[in-house]
Amino acid sequence: MKWLIAALVLVGGAGYAFAAPKPCEELKAEIAAKLDAKKVANYTLEIVPNKQVGDKTVVGTCDGGTQKIVYEKK
Repeated sequence: MKWLIAALVLVGGAGYAFAAPKPCEELKAEIAAKLDAKKVANYTLEIVPNKQVGDKTVVGTCDGGTQKIVYEKK
């Protein structure tokens, strides 16, 4: 029984580690790399608070859901 509880605690802790909030600059760099790999040109990525998204296209959420990364074609 003790091994079952220990296994559940370990699995639960591992799930939290994967769901940890990602820093915005790191996520923005990852998204930019993917867009560059697809040869997308003339775009901007901007980190904005949730309330300032407006009609821009959201391509990522970061800092624990408090900010968004928005994509805009130039």
